[in-house]
Amino acid sequence: MNERRKQRLTYIDWMRGLACLLMFQTHCYDSWLSDAARSTKFFSWSQLGGTLPAPLFLFLAGISFALATDKLRQRGVAANEIARSTLRRGAEIFGLGLLFRVQEYLLGQPSAPWTDLLRVDVLNMIGLSMMLMALVCRLAAGSGMDAAAASGGGNPGSRAVTILAAAAAALLVALVTPPLWTTWRPRWLPWFLESYINGVHIFREPQPWLFPLFPWSAFTFAGLAVGFVLLTDWARRREAAAAALAGVGGVTMAALGWWLDAQPRQVYAVYDFWHTSPNFFLIRIGLLMGILFASYAWCRWGAGQWGFSPVIQLGQTSLLVYWVHIEFVYGRFSILPKRAMSIPAATLGLLGICLAMLLLSIARTRLKGRGAEVWGWLRLPARAG
Repeated sequence: MNERRKQRLTYIDWMRGLACLLMFQTHCYDSWLSDAARSTKFFSWSQLGGTLPAPLFLFLAGISFALATDKLRQRGVAANEIARSTLRRGAEIFGLGLLFRVQEYLLGQPSAPWTDLLRVDVLNMIGLSMMLMALVCRLAAGSGMDAAAASGGGNPGSRAVTILAAAAAALLVALVTPPLWTTWRPRWLPWFLESYINGVHIFREPQPWLFPLFPWSAFTFAGLAVGFVLLTDWARRREAAAAALAGVGGVTMAALGWWLDAQPRQVYAVYDFWHTSPNFFLIRIGLLMGILFASYAWCRWGAGQWGFSPVIQLGQTSLLVYWVHIEFVYGRFSILPKRAMSIPAATLGLLGICLAMLLLSIARTRLKGRGAEVWGWLRLPARAG
């Protein structure tokens, strides 16, 4: 990847870093604030901001998947090999999600129930969504298509088919989510499998704080479609116009979602706007596309890249800081007492978490690949002998 391309895509890292910051503040205030502080407007606004990180991470996972897939296509890698590679990467992320649950279970002893091992978390959903996107991209590439025909540069039609397939998948997931949470619930499945459909876990009803395929995978498919749009020849030549068009499209989608919600008649037997509504999904996708344009503008014309950017740095190591900060906010090693702090004290703790995660991110970036270097250096005497 050349320098111009790296610079062009830094706004994706900036968006991911923004998601990290929103995640930190949501988790810190939720874990540490006392009952009295939790009854304030401040806490309500904090939790409202907390509705953005998960959609952002999933949406950006879709965009990143499009970037990685297109890069392989440009290299002339066969469609089947691309599918295997991306399926394998999705399985790795899913495995990390399971490992994260094991860690949380062990550190949560003796009080953590064994059912926590099977809880559907955001890492599980990113991994599963990546595997589903790999299948959609392979089907869109066409059965038996050779590398030249499947390459993004050699066959723009293949990319267009992928865009349509991803958008259709996102719409389908959003439309079937309400009945899968209510009238079409697959109650015949074991709870730990049904939970991947609607987040029921061990409870009688689906839980909105979990991350089942419906509706959350729709955000990754929407990101996949947007990512491939940004990789079209037209968007590459007119990237500012493409980003602005994404912003305008986002406003249009949000307005459409609000208009549909205001209609007197709804098509679903049970309508839950905040958790399963396709109208709310449209509004959130519109908001994400608006954030995409704002991030692009900030990184190109604003202060987003004036020297070192802490937000971009966090975005480049988002998985690491997500994994580590949880234990120091919610876990056994929480740096402040839980449910006991005032807003100023919790804010100081939040600043400490942000600084610690930034330093961890910088260390990770600087040490990346050093393990192989050290191993090679240790082996030098043996080779010399």
